[in-house]
Amino acid sequence: MKLLVTGGAGFIGSNFILYWLKKYPQDKIINLDKLTYAGNLENLKSIEKNPNYEFVQGDICNPQLVNQLTEKTDIIVHFAAESHVDRSILDPAPFIKTNIEGTYVLLESALKNKIKRFHHVSTDEVFGALELNSEEKFNDATPYNPHSPYSASKASSDHLVRAYFDTYELPMTISNCSNNFGPLQFPEKLIPLAITNLIEGKKVPVYGDGLYVRDWLYVEDHCRAIDLILQKGKVGKTYLVGGLTEDIANLDIIKKILKIMGKDEMQIEYVKDRPGHDRRYAVDWSRINKELGWKPEHNFDEYLRITVDWYKNNQEWWKRIKTGEYQKYYEKQYSK
Repeated sequence: MKLLVTGGAGFIGSNFILYWLKKYPQDKIINLDKLTYAGNLENLKSIEKNPNYEFVQGDICNPQLVNQLTEKTDIIVHFAAESHVDRSILDPAPFIKTNIEGTYVLLESALKNKIKRFHHVSTDEVFGALELNSEEKFNDATPYNPHSPYSASKASSDHLVRAYFDTYELPMTISNCSNNFGPLQFPEKLIPLAITNLIEGKKVPVYGDGLYVRDWLYVEDHCRAIDLILQKGKVGKTYLVGGLTEDIANLDIIKKILKIMGKDEMQIEYVKDRPGHDRRYAVDWSRINKELGWKPEHNFDEYLRITVDWYKNNQEWWKRIKTGEYQKYYEKQYSK
């Protein structure tokens, strides 16, 4: 099997590639990544000499390049996206171009080259927000109601993917996942930001009152879910992938990290809330459980502790990111 993985140098994409080649060592993977700020080839150092792995630096908005790679591909797993809400508020333009136009380019090429499966990785943020302290959860029938430029761009890409199934019968599946955490996550996101700031002796910024709720999914559980969808998922269907059964507020996440690291709550710094901040996300993952037998295997508290340990033990990795040094790795490794 030959896979084209877009955005494979990012957090989830790199974890997926490592997972896939470990489980299916006979398969071949092409990793297409533009290497924007969040793409880090150091994530994949352990496999860069694997003959079944190929890295291509390039833009999913480039039809010629995409078509060249898709011609020798059986399956496309589409992770590539601008994904940070705060950045989308400051400058929506890259989100519109990459997340919408880039998905269109990939869909056109997949159709032209008769791809066996186009799997689109999306987010629960396309559904908007839920009320605090309610029992309501997002499911595959929840109406779309995005509140940020990021989530609106992802909603648009979801609609495009479905349209190519309905109109052209492109064999596609979609997964809308909740917030991922684990090793190799870019340290601008909540959990790695808190951990790395505390290691550096800095305070942890918390938006507003901190009572925002997210559903947390350990990244390896997400990789397993995509694997199952590719193997057994129904073409044309959407699967929601979440990790929790009970709500946990962002503030409580920070307190858990403080406790693990032996710090007190004086390290919390409340900051001005961001515009359009969704109050609560919760994911009903019963469909993928019933149809494909998937469920999260990684307990949140246990794997939060393991994630803290990973950042403690890999300080060179994230310090290079925080200083920008990691961006020199590609030039050094791939210069001719």
